[in-house]
Amino acid sequence: MESNSQLSLGTRHTLLFDADDTLWENNIYFERAIASFITYLDHRVHTTEEVREHLNRVERATIKQHGYGMKSFRRSLVTCFEQLTAEPVTLEQHRRIVSFAESIAEQEIELLPGVAETLQELAKRHDLHMVTKGDLAEQNDKLDRSGLRDCFTQVEVLAEKSEAAYRALAEQHRFNPDTTWMIGNSPRSDINPSLAAGLNAIFIPHDFTWVLEHEIVDAPPAGRTLLELGRFSDLLLHF
Repeated sequence: MESNSQLSLGTRHTLLFDADDTLWENNIYFERAIASFITYLDHRVHTTEEVREHLNRVERATIKQHGYGMKSFRRSLVTCFEQLTAEPVTLEQHRRIVSFAESIAEQEIELLPGVAETLQELAKRHDLHMVTKGDLAEQNDKLDRSGLRDCFTQVEVLAEKSEAAYRALAEQHRFNPDTTWMIGNSPRSDINPSLAAGLNAIFIPHDFTWVLEHEIVDAPPAGRTLLELGRFSDLLLHF
């Protein structure tokens, strides 16, 4: 994986930025909610790890049917509780489970280090787009609360970030593949599908990337570039 690629000075690039856990903290709040949920469930047979694995399976199924977002997450918690207790969820239990999800929505937006300053500098000489996935209203609300909206010329909230979705996005906006880069923390959603679609990619790992986003990072195809950076501000060393 390249780490010191020298890009052409003066070239205007199109930089596509993931949002959650690339621009601001996100998954840490879900992890805290899940930990509270597992403690509340207090299962007598399954271990904490087994409950978490079951929840992961439930989330995959829920997302496939209902998409991403807080509604899906709440649905997954309730479904997991029902399946592991084999009893209908009471009104009081439902309220308690919903409270775990609501604790996430109540969080202030916490930008990751160097994000605001770096985006403001990059926006002076490149075209910046936010390309995220999830619930449209939720993602736009987070962007507004982040104070970063003015940095982006375009905001795209996709149902899924697949190779086909990146190809469609590139065609719609007539991106030049040679100078277009997808930047994010998720191998599954940001790096591998964008490389497969013929774009360049920049991997900025996050210590608490959602487990459902984990994948081995693919090697870039011929003619494309993959960078891995330790800090968001390192983008200024390349662009």
